[in-house]
Amino acid sequence: MIDFTLIAAVFIGIVILLFLILKLKIPAFIALLIASIAVGVFSGMDPLDIITTIKEGMGSTLGFVATVVGLGAIFGAILEHSGGAEALANYLLHKFGEKNATWALVITGFFIAIPVFFDVAFIILVPLIYSLQRKTKKSLLLYAIPLLAGLAITHAFIPPTPGPVAVADILKADLGWVILFGFIVGIPTAIVSGPLFAKHISNKMICCCS
Repeated sequence: MIDFTLIAAVFIGIVILLFLILKLKIPAFIALLIASIAVGVFSGMDPLDIITTIKEGMGSTLGFVATVVGLGAIFGAILEHSGGAEALANYLLHKFGEKNATWALVITGFFIAIPVFFDVAFIILVPLIYSLQRKTKKSLLLYAIPLLAGLAITHAFIPPTPGPVAVADILKADLGWVILFGFIVGIPTAIVSGPLFAKHISNKMICCCS
């Protein structure tokens, strides 16, 4: 039988978490602690059990995630400071050519975001978007969307980024399978939401502007 009290408590916790972060601008970690306590209270848990559950749950998850993410951050920093990210992007752009630059950008974003965090990778690669736009005189969206699609999808689906690593630990899933299925799901998603959608929306924007 479905426990609707527990489901309701989880939804209330999500609402509280979003309110604390988006409206009150409370740091995410503190907001998460408050929301976790709220879920425990609304689900009818004993106060001492709430604290124990939060301590054990966060402790075990962070202990696993920190190792994988920490190693990923090291490799990402090496890639960032060595200029490897820009070198890969420029190499792909050269090989694909200006006509197929959107495909080069989605591939670049897809692979760069595996070891490098989304925001760092975006800051590194965003000058390429403006450079291409000035050179081709085409819509900025045509180049920005594929890059963002590649970065976001890898960031959401493929370790060692924190999200998929944490989910894998919570579900006790093997990281190898998470990476494999991340690629299986992520590649077609990146293609559709990247170059294909970018071409469609950039043509629409041109038509609207004209």
